[in-house]
Amino acid sequence: MAVDRLRAWIADHGLRAAFLTDPVSIAYLTGFATNPHERLMALVLRDAQAVLVVPGLEEDSAIATARGVSIRAWRDGEDPWDVVGSALARETPLLGVEKGHLSLSRWERLQAVAGALQAIDVGAEIRRLRVRKTPEEIEKLEHAARLTDEVTARVLSELETGRTELAVASSIERHLAAGGGRPSFGTIVQSGPNSAQPHLGPSDRQLAAGDLVLLDFGADCDGYKADITRTVVLGEPDARQREVHSLVLAAHDAGVLAVQPGVTVGEVDEAARAVIRAGGLGDRFIHRVGHGLGLEAHEDPSLDPGGTTVLEEGMVVTIEPGVYIPGWGGIRIEDDVLVEAGGRRVLTKADHRLTVG
Repeated sequence: MAVDRLRAWIADHGLRAAFLTDPVSIAYLTGFATNPHERLMALVLRDAQAVLVVPGLEEDSAIATARGVSIRAWRDGEDPWDVVGSALARETPLLGVEKGHLSLSRWERLQAVAGALQAIDVGAEIRRLRVRKTPEEIEKLEHAARLTDEVTARVLSELETGRTELAVASSIERHLAAGGGRPSFGTIVQSGPNSAQPHLGPSDRQLAAGDLVLLDFGADCDGYKADITRTVVLGEPDARQREVHSLVLAAHDAGVLAVQPGVTVGEVDEAARAVIRAGGLGDRFIHRVGHGLGLEAHEDPSLDPGGTTVLEEGMVVTIEPGVYIPGWGGIRIEDDVLVEAGGRRVLTKADHRLTVG
């Protein structure tokens, strides 16, 4: 189990305990997934013990779903740090924490209740464990990809002039729910010149004939997330739309083909970027070529230009080159790709065609 591997790492680094607060890490290590909002939730690892500290309103859910831990709940009005101090035995000078998630105010409370003098980051090790997916995780990601493909086909068939971006986004999320999924992140629907802003949320702008329409969304199935982008034109594309779409699709295909074990993320990015650069639009490809997928829609590895991280079997990444031209629009094409022995397998398979209707 991942928690056993993490516990071994903690011991190897001379730590007596760890205090983990990122809900995603807790879900990965215990199977219990929730958003505690402002309330304190933490996983305390000490020796052979694992204690999950949860708000009282989450106690029943934690008991039902968390594995390999004992549950200690606190209620509103009580001081959760008393529970934390008890779990840590109040004598922990070196304490493992997730520095990227732990706030300064919570660190100060830990110092008070556990005698912590030095924080050692365990966040990078948790991310390292998460980056290579198990067969069970891959199965969940495949399920999410299949549902995402189904919803993509259905929504593209429903696009028509006069509908607003918000209405299309709402339709996507209804179809996801009907298929047993949730949105992986805030659904993006952009039309016309709005598509030139990569992460602009949907508005009340109405789709018009000849518009570029960019859809970026994904299904969350059992906590594991898919992420897809398709860009289409309502009606007959003009020559410029065809040219840029063909260029982005060629870059997408080059990026996908570059994915294999032993290749660096920078090499994958460059494979796609070189195509767009050769097409004269390199300055309009303004982001990395992709990112990892799993319990989060954006997680390690990050496929940055010049990145030195080496792809390994079991990683799942997106390949999503794009071109964005202010006042004209943007085109992005994205798929989810599993790194396998000797190559890759594309998980999302929805049609890449530019024309709908």
